[in-house]
Amino acid sequence: MSHYYTDNRSLPHDRKEFSFRFSGLTFLFQTDSGVFSKEHVDTGTAILLKALSEEPISGRILDMGCGYGVIGIVMKKLHEETEVVMADVNPRAVECSVSNAQRNGANCKILVSDGFKQLEGSYNIIITNPPIRAGKAVIYAWFEDSVQALRPEGRLYLVMRKQHGALSAVKKLKELFREVEMIDRDKGFFVIRAIKGV
Repeated sequence: MSHYYTDNRSLPHDRKEFSFRFSGLTFLFQTDSGVFSKEHVDTGTAILLKALSEEPISGRILDMGCGYGVIGIVMKKLHEETEVVMADVNPRAVECSVSNAQRNGANCKILVSDGFKQLEGSYNIIITNPPIRAGKAVIYAWFEDSVQALRPEGRLYLVMRKQHGALSAVKKLKELFREVEMIDRDKGFFVIRAIKGV
């Protein structure tokens, strides 16, 4: 069965459009069949964005598994001086992200990438609402690749439900990063920050 962590371009189109209000700004998003949470911004992403609003954001940012672009676009609009790269394995999601970046006036680099394989350069911050359906092996590979892609003292932020393995993820991250902390929890979701060493 097809799901959002695949190439879904063969699915019939079913475009939706909605607005999302955050930090005093209104964002417009268009979605399509075969992308994650096509009717509205999902709870995990909203909780992650709220936690990020309390964090220092600067430099080069990667929205990994960007879907239709919510996190990367919001980050760029709130922190115009940053360089935002957005990547997803799903070409249809990337098409939505490109369209949504344009409609929201967010100048981001957006590309199709299977994990980190098509990405270049390093980042100050990596943000992800990881694709749980892709499985633990995929997500943990992202954690390992994040360490390599982050600059010294760089930060990885992610959101995960407790029932989807958040505590196991924290244990894995502690093997890889200098410092790992749960910075927020709400509605069963944990927001985790992992900081790379020097």
